[in-house]
Amino acid sequence: MIMDKFTVEETNLICIYNTGTRESLLEELSEMQTHLEQDETELIELTKSVINKISAMSDGDFEDVIVELVADFN
Repeated sequence: MIMDKFTVEETNLICIYNTGTRESLLEELSEMQTHLEQDETELIELTKSVINKISAMSDGDFEDVIVELVADFN
């Protein structure tokens, strides 16, 4: 299962910033990072982790992640 690659915190961040495509999620997360303060180390590290994992995925793998996230909420 592809979702095993993500922690609960990472999936929450994906849900908050997902706008539909892998590329747009990466853009949203990168933009969000510019607003973080240096003392927000946990969120900085969490965001970096999600960006790295999503960047390493294909668009198809990303779609599988989104399908699993939606299925988890139904």
